[in-house]
Amino acid sequence: QNDEELRSDVSSLWTAPLVMRRGDSRGKRCRLFGSSSLPGGIGKTPQKRMERSQEEHSPGKSKKRRSLPGTPSEEPTVGGLASRCGTATRWGRVCLKMVKSQSSTAEIGNILDSDQRDLIGDFSKGYLFHTVDGKHQDLKYIDSEMIVSVLTGKFASSIKECVIIDCRYPYEYEGGHIKGAINLHMEEDVEEYLLKKPIQPSDNKRVIIVFHCEFSSERGPRMCRFVRERDRLGNEYPNLHYPELYVLKGGYKDFFSRCRSFCEPQSYRPMHHEDFKEDLKRFRTKSRTWAGEKSKRELYSRLKKL
Repeated sequence: QNDEELRSDVSSLWTAPLVMRRGDSRGKRCRLFGSSSLPGGIGKTPQKRMERSQEEHSPGKSKKRRSLPGTPSEEPTVGGLASRCGTATRWGRVCLKMVKSQSSTAEIGNILDSDQRDLIGDFSKGYLFHTVDGKHQDLKYIDSEMIVSVLTGKFASSIKECVIIDCRYPYEYEGGHIKGAINLHMEEDVEEYLLKKPIQPSDNKRVIIVFHCEFSSERGPRMCRFVRERDRLGNEYPNLHYPELYVLKGGYKDFFSRCRSFCEPQSYRPMHHEDFKEDLKRFRTKSRTWAGEKSKRELYSRLKKL
């Protein structure tokens, strides 16, 4: 008998109205949720609960509903789903980072494979001398022992000529310099000596230029860059008259302390020597004047091209 009543009640679900009509009594509940014959007292939920539920799902309501005491809440389920989704999202991001990292590593490897920093300026061959770290990362430095190897003829089979350019002021050079070094402290003098009539290599032998000053901190590196810049302007890229340029690390001061026997005279006169203050002032003024005139000449040549 109970089974028959239950089936009749269940069949009434298909025909019962979901919402009460306005003409119905307020005290009555809708037939769907107010049936007293349903098991477990499902029909005890008041109509206000329905209206509140409908309000919560309306587009204008964004405030979350708090769970009433004693009623099951859906938030743990939603939170769990969000947690799982968040975990999946984080894992996806980790995987994406791993893929990007592997891709970046491959790209870096390709760049290093095609890196031409260990090739001379025209990219035709590698550097002959062993280089060391120096102050300026864009320049190639060699130590004093490498200069001694050149002076003693250890590279005679590979080098046609190695020009050592001493960029110090004349009174410094006269007070002691590397054997065979040429004193050229003005940019115009270096350009005249090297680029007006370039030294040509022969029989697969190289022409190498080494620059230095007292410490090889400013004057030597600046002159090295100047020669490379002028050489580039006078040739079609990547051709160069002097593709292999070096700077002597530590300058003459370090070379004198290590290899005095290869200096002539065997002495060292610093730039700020007490007896040569007027010479220092004169040479500095001359260098600055020439630099200013050079800037004006370059500006005038640019204006002529416009």
